[in-house]
Amino acid sequence: MSKALLFTVIAAVLLVGAFLMFARTASPQFGARAQALAGSAEMTSKSESRDLMQKGMKNFAPSDEADALPAPTLADAPSPSYEQSPPQDSEELGRAAPVLEKKRQEVIQIIKGGTSQPMAATPSPEPLPTGNTHAAERPNPFTLTSEDAFSTFAVDVDTASYALFRRYVNEGSLPPRDSVRVEEWVNYFKYRLPAPTKGDFHVDLEGTPSPFTQGRHLLKVGLQGRRLGRSERKQTHLVFLVDTSGSMDSPDRLPLAQRSIKLAVDGLNETDTVAITTYAGNVREVLPPTPASKRKQIFAAVDSLSSGGGTAMGDGLKLAYQQAVKNAGANVVSRVIVLTDGDTNIGRFRRADDMLESVRGFVQEGVTLSTIGFGMGNYRDDLMERLANKGNGNCFYIDSEKEARRVFQEQLAGVLEIIAKDVKVQVEFDKAAVRGYRLVGYENRAIADQDFRNDKVDAGEIGAGHTVTALYEVELTGAGAKVATVRVRAKAPSGTEAAEQSFSVSREQLRGKLAEASSDMRFATAVAGTADILRGAPQASDWSLAVAEDLAQKATDGMEDREEFVSLLRRVREAKMMNISSGRTPRGKTY
Repeated sequence: MSKALLFTVIAAVLLVGAFLMFARTASPQFGARAQALAGSAEMTSKSESRDLMQKGMKNFAPSDEADALPAPTLADAPSPSYEQSPPQDSEELGRAAPVLEKKRQEVIQIIKGGTSQPMAATPSPEPLPTGNTHAAERPNPFTLTSEDAFSTFAVDVDTASYALFRRYVNEGSLPPRDSVRVEEWVNYFKYRLPAPTKGDFHVDLEGTPSPFTQGRHLLKVGLQGRRLGRSERKQTHLVFLVDTSGSMDSPDRLPLAQRSIKLAVDGLNETDTVAITTYAGNVREVLPPTPASKRKQIFAAVDSLSSGGGTAMGDGLKLAYQQAVKNAGANVVSRVIVLTDGDTNIGRFRRADDMLESVRGFVQEGVTLSTIGFGMGNYRDDLMERLANKGNGNCFYIDSEKEARRVFQEQLAGVLEIIAKDVKVQVEFDKAAVRGYRLVGYENRAIADQDFRNDKVDAGEIGAGHTVTALYEVELTGAGAKVATVRVRAKAPSGTEAAEQSFSVSREQLRGKLAEASSDMRFATAVAGTADILRGAPQASDWSLAVAEDLAQKATDGMEDREEFVSLLRRVREAKMMNISSGRTPRGKTY
């Protein structure tokens, strides 16, 4: 057979294949399969699985990525069949068959709108969010005790939300409502609670009339964790997972992360170890586990980091956990610390659930996780908080070297060492004394009342020296001597069974006037009220920022962080007043 005839046959086959493929995909009248139009059984199964997964995560903030189903891929579509094939009686055509098949596949992919490369069996990646992202939470409702007298939640010592608020205000903006988590604002500040005389924490209870709603009271539940001296800490193995992608290329990101690591290393004991892994377009180990005493070697590794490329956070997280689990044990601290702007755009694990599933076994072996956020513009606040919650750790946001010192020097013991895990609080209100109540904050830490004593249900952790504060807004009936019973349940860091403590709140413990309350109580009330107003809680619609500012101003006690809050609140109030006087809506984000 001549070459001309051979090429003619090849061209004819290609044209026939193209025509048949076009006919099969363009119209059901030409044989398109029903499942290509309605979705295959495999696709349906994936959708149902995702829905079930989302329902199972109801106690934690949902990822905005989980709302959209992945687009169908070519792997889900039926493979075309071809009625004609090259003649097999020609030796020359037999040799040309591989070339013919390759060309035929190229035509098929072009017609389908794909590429000429073989298609992978994995689904297409889900669309990624852009800009700063936060998880929306509906504020807790006011609940009548006649309908439900119990309130149960997991403790939370994260502070990222307040640091983000400060960053937004310093840049001339009001914080997005979804970024405001009341408990993280309240727990950002220091409170002078008594140290525990026995056990891991002291429980402090206080009540006072509300400055915001006439006829209601505020009840504070405070927990103070025992403090540890540097020599009392367990041996620590840290794995720093540093985002070195292109988005980290600004002074408030990678350079600030590098300074943060150095501050943390300076606070470690000589027997502690440090490892550094990074992720960008790929993942790599920069520094194997190295004694903290070798600071020169560690700092050189930190200084060698540079930014560029994509963001394979999920792959980096798995590598870091693999390093950390090598040193995990009951008598040591093994922790992964992620330093990132939260962006993730490539790799096998991009959704929070996929990342956590890939390292679930390591978490169960005792490796804890802290997420440290940097930067603005593409910050994934929602992702950072979920990872920390499920990784049995905490979430911080660092907007300055001053905040880096606060996290990695002043609070290093609490960041590193957990003194109690799966800490749950349950408040049972006396129906005779309390008409209704509302927990201010902790929406994404809610736990079903019946799971309070279910020790298999995950809850929050308390680090050494950490303070946890929660505020309830309550409406009293005027009857009954006992207001509530507060129960706290927690496990030892390596324990599996929880111990429980119980405390009563009597009417006599409630202050008669707000002025009689402690400065800690008054300041916490001002902070919680401000946060509730700025997040647009319906119950705080008629609350006043002026009242909050006056209350906070009189309760600073000369503390620098409290005075800074008053300054920020004053700027927020001035901005809102300017917006109103200029005719702009006070709900605008910028000023």
